[in-house]
Amino acid sequence: MELKSEKIKKIEKIKYEGYLYNLTTETGNLFANGILVKNSGGLGTPAYERLIPGMIHRSNGGVLFIDEIANLRPESQQELLTAIQEKKYPITGQSERSSGAMTRSEPVPCDFVLIASGNPETIKKIHPALRSRIRGYGYEVYMNSTIEDNEENREKMAQFIAQEVKKDTKIPHFTKDAVLSILEESRKRAGRSGKLTLRLRELGGLIRAAGDLALEEKSKYVLPIHIEKAKSLARTLEQQMADRYIEHKKEYQMIVTQGTLIGRVNGLAVLGSENYFSGIVLPIESEITPGGKKSEIIATGQLGKIAKEAVKNVSAIILKYFGEDIKEKYDVFVQFVQTSESGVEGDSASIAVATAIVSALTKAPIKQDFAMTGSLSIKGEVLAVGGVTQKIEAAIEAGIANVIIPKSNEKDIVLSESQLKKIKIIPLSTIQEVLKLALDWTNKKNLLKKLQ
Repeated sequence: MELKSEKIKKIEKIKYEGYLYNLTTETGNLFANGILVKNSGGLGTPAYERLIPGMIHRSNGGVLFIDEIANLRPESQQELLTAIQEKKYPITGQSERSSGAMTRSEPVPCDFVLIASGNPETIKKIHPALRSRIRGYGYEVYMNSTIEDNEENREKMAQFIAQEVKKDTKIPHFTKDAVLSILEESRKRAGRSGKLTLRLRELGGLIRAAGDLALEEKSKYVLPIHIEKAKSLARTLEQQMADRYIEHKKEYQMIVTQGTLIGRVNGLAVLGSENYFSGIVLPIESEITPGGKKSEIIATGQLGKIAKEAVKNVSAIILKYFGEDIKEKYDVFVQFVQTSESGVEGDSASIAVATAIVSALTKAPIKQDFAMTGSLSIKGEVLAVGGVTQKIEAAIEAGIANVIIPKSNEKDIVLSESQLKKIKIIPLSTIQEVLKLALDWTNKKNLLKKLQ
């Protein structure tokens, strides 16, 4: 059969009563079912024409987005850098039609706008030269994890809920009260006053879980009760770990919620990450022993760098009030009880550490129906901490009646009315206020005057 030309746009129909096979032209182009397919890998196609363009070449004249750019191998980052600089790069590799041969083409245009994403760890792992080009010819943007809690953004959050429902295609729509419940959860996860979280992936998971429950119950709409159930069922690993932690401590009576004890306090901490965390009750104990030539405060329990520094700051407060009492007489031991698995990091347990040490020194017992969280300056000021809502929730879960928090965190609390009825929240500004309230000073009034 004679072909007129490969460049013809329309192929004349051939009258043939037999079976028509696919034909290959001399240059390797396939003539399949009457359609001319260019560079289709026929026997005569040169190897370099069998290459499949990569993403940088397909992005020519457009945008190339790379998520978690630090996960690229250093060699790949170097190649990306070359492509950005030269705006062209050879295609290297093979297709399934290249008979296993590895080929490399001439430089191919790849002029694109690069948008890359990552987390703070990316800064350490990204190729220095590549980052230099990004900073030199573009912009580095640290993304917000929260937005303002205003009417406009609340409407956008409601729109997000509707989009998630539409995307799922199966779950029912949310009532107004259910939308308000999601907004309340968004405030809580933001962890800051007047903010809504932008961690929409986690929030979307809660929306779908609530929708599945409503669907299972054959409810026409998603109601607030479905959201509450979803929060209980669709718990993160961090929350499940916190639950088991509390159960374990209760089983072995590590969390005490009644009476008084010397040198033992219920601290509060969080498990998890920046994306989402869960509060836990963290028992802290202190004991005084005969010391050597120099008094020393020793802390144990897998403490991180910041936690160790926080204990040093606490020691300054202790020496200020009790320097003469412990000078060359005692060693002060502080133990974060049973933290061998998770360890301790951060300074939010500072006021709890100070309370435990003061109790051990003065023999004034600590009220066990109190829990507390707060950083501490060397001047005795109680400073703000993160995760205050989750910590209060942990205290409620453990059955503790009172919780002391930094006064500057008072505006960050996001709890339901039913939760607020279960606990008394006491915002304080100084360590003197904390010690006065949390310790039982019966028969120790002279020491109380010394602190004041």
